[in-house]
Amino acid sequence: MITRRGYRRCRALVAELALPRPFSVTALVRGLAERRGRPIDIGTLPAGLTVNACGAWLQLDTRDVIFVEANTTPFHRDHIVLHEIGHMLCDHRGGPLDIAAELGRFLPDLSPALVRRLLARTSYSTDEEQEAELVASLIRTAAQTQAPGGSTGALSELEAALGLWSR
Repeated sequence: MITRRGYRRCRALVAELALPRPFSVTALVRGLAERRGRPIDIGTLPAGLTVNACGAWLQLDTRDVIFVEANTTPFHRDHIVLHEIGHMLCDHRGGPLDIAAELGRFLPDLSPALVRRLLARTSYSTDEEQEAELVASLIRTAAQTQAPGGSTGALSELEAALGLWSR
């Protein structure tokens, strides 16, 4: 459960971001990669690779990789990327799963330890998942707020849900 302290921490992390204008997730990823001094690649997860997971973040030695579900809408894809950016900003580490060895055939170039980390976050019930989701939502809210002539209130939420504001 997110505490007030956790909420303030997430808000501070988002406040430190230089959100691109106009906002797009692609431009945010580019800026974050520059800030971190390492590339951030976006890849897709093969259908059926994970259970209850839409995305994952891997911190490799020289780069970060964000995986997103292959068959989803552009709006959901962007939200998955923002969620994984939340894990990145919060420096979450995840926990092990026993099924990682069996999934090596899908990701043969990755060590079993990295695959376990990739697959560890599959539910919004953990503090880390809630923090990452909060960061994703705070980024979206901040981006909507900075949009020129943007709507507010319920109309703003509807526009965001429909993907009508500048991505």
